[in-house]
Amino acid sequence: MVRLMFRIETGVDKEFSKVLRSRLRDANTAASPVLRALRGTPDERELPLQLWALDERDELVGGLVGHTWATWLHVTYLWVDTPHRGTGLGSHLLSRAESLARTERGCRAVRLETWDFQAPEFYKKRGYDVVCVIPDYPPGVTEYTLTKQLS
Repeated sequence: MVRLMFRIETGVDKEFSKVLRSRLRDANTAASPVLRALRGTPDERELPLQLWALDERDELVGGLVGHTWATWLHVTYLWVDTPHRGTGLGSHLLSRAESLARTERGCRAVRLETWDFQAPEFYKKRGYDVVCVIPDYPPGVTEYTLTKQLS
């Protein structure tokens, strides 16, 4: 029988989070030759990649937020304001991010997540493949992970 010897606490602790992330990174690097090879290279760091679409009054009407890491672009958010949907703005933002990631950061692929009521078909039409489907996440919604190889 294992005797409980630990005090378990809950709550947000930025210092513990920082230590945990560092220790996990060290353990992963020790276990993976691929991650070990990334150490000390430009691909080791996550670099933000953000694009903003502003109208004539400098109001935000669309944007893309993501980051690059290890020859991948990860698109976290892509949003276009309702009046501008269907105009090609979303496609332009995505294409521009892909181009910047490929030409300026050496990325070879893109990944992103979207929900069934958002834009899986939008991404499929732009060459993305569904690589993961998580039904009922959150309950009543399906989440998709999609990827695309950059040429």
